[in-house]
Amino acid sequence: MPDVRLASPQGRWILFTTVLGSGMALLDSTVVNVALPRIGEDLDADLAALQWTVNAYLVTLAGLILLGGALGDRFGRRRVFVVGVLWFAAASLLCGIAPNEGVLIAARALQGAGGALLTPGSLALIQASFHADDRGRAVGLWSGFGGIGAAVGPFLGGWLVDGPGWRWVFLINVPLALLCAPVAVRHVPESSGAEAEGRFDVLGAALGAVALALVTYALIGAGDGSPLVVVSAVAGLAAAVGFVLVEKRRPGPMMPLEIFASRQFSAVNGVTLCVYAAFGGFFFLAALQLQVVVGWSALAAGTALLPTTALMLLLSARSGELADRIGPRLPLTVGPLLCAAGVLMMLRVGPGASYAVDVLPALLVLGLGMVALVAPLTASVLASVDTARAGLASGVNNAAARAAGLLAVAALPLLAGMGPEAFRQPERFDAAFDRAMLLCAGILVAGALLAAATVRRPAPGCRRPECRTHGSVAVPPLEADPRRGSSIA
Repeated sequence: MPDVRLASPQGRWILFTTVLGSGMALLDSTVVNVALPRIGEDLDADLAALQWTVNAYLVTLAGLILLGGALGDRFGRRRVFVVGVLWFAAASLLCGIAPNEGVLIAARALQGAGGALLTPGSLALIQASFHADDRGRAVGLWSGFGGIGAAVGPFLGGWLVDGPGWRWVFLINVPLALLCAPVAVRHVPESSGAEAEGRFDVLGAALGAVALALVTYALIGAGDGSPLVVVSAVAGLAAAVGFVLVEKRRPGPMMPLEIFASRQFSAVNGVTLCVYAAFGGFFFLAALQLQVVVGWSALAAGTALLPTTALMLLLSARSGELADRIGPRLPLTVGPLLCAAGVLMMLRVGPGASYAVDVLPALLVLGLGMVALVAPLTASVLASVDTARAGLASGVNNAAARAAGLLAVAALPLLAGMGPEAFRQPERFDAAFDRAMLLCAGILVAGALLAAATVRRPAPGCRRPECRTHGSVAVPPLEADPRRGSSIA
């Protein structure tokens, strides 16, 4: 039985290293968008390369995160966490010294694989290490500090881009990892899943990642109309079908398909796909809009986006409490509609835009919508399955959100009519940004309608989220498996 107390020196070290490890991956997902214009200028990269700079990371992270949790259960959560931290640091170093866009994109894919090892492991270590009386508070502190890291990310990224340069957005991970890994080895007890057995679903993980990569390639390159794009699209869809068949027939699948027999679980994941596709597309394009069209520095653009994260940090716990009382249906309907209104308000943001008059009101409305929906979304996911599958349900939902974001980053520029050089042409980018915001708003309205039609009040006594404070704008929070201390079953 875990017996480490939060007030003990070891307890503080465990909390420190898990926050630092997960914070690296979370920070990286928020700072890179701010650096994209400068990366494009320095490496002479087109818009497709910038899309891949974001998506290469998300492809491997979304495709492998379920497998990462299973590896920790089998081989030791601390061991896999440390490997993930060092892997992430090595890939970050490669990103920071990349001489061209091809190396940068490959290094970003390696970064995502490292993130898939350390992200589930950070919460799993807290669940497996702390005494039951302290576990809830430890999880709360972990999620709260993680949210603060997410809030600092755009500001820090902008400061680095405008100061020492965009390469330091990645290089900063190296000293953080060199601090995190030794602390984990010295102070964090090893743990594993006693019942973790059987073969790993490597084939399922590979097919999932390949399907995402090929479909993303087809979407990003669709404007060229080359035969390779068509072949990639067909092969990606074939890989997706293969993934479903493997998961259906395999004795120990990475993602058991019977979990989708719960209509509530399927419905909530449908809402997740809608809202996080819109969020992924919005934050990718908004950072470019503020720099390319409005003319702000990277620091100003990054700082401008802080209100959404700040609102989530301050109000997400209260939003969860409200949803517990009134049920999730209303928040999951009103939240996306508020977000859609905030996105539409961004249509006012163009050349000479005022932060106080044009940008801030839009972000405040968007942030309030995110506050309304994120905590009830997580609660609905956990309430829709048996308690024994809470970790799996949370992991699937988290992976779905990441996949939705990467597909949106790939598809929105195509659908909005952005050409390869659009981010170097402010007038064309501004017009395409407006079209993209209309599409994002439409996706959010679709999510609201889906929630209104399908989401129901959970049964009394169902599992409630432990991560009550949340600050990430990219994904819903991970929750732990209550049986094993793993964040991914």
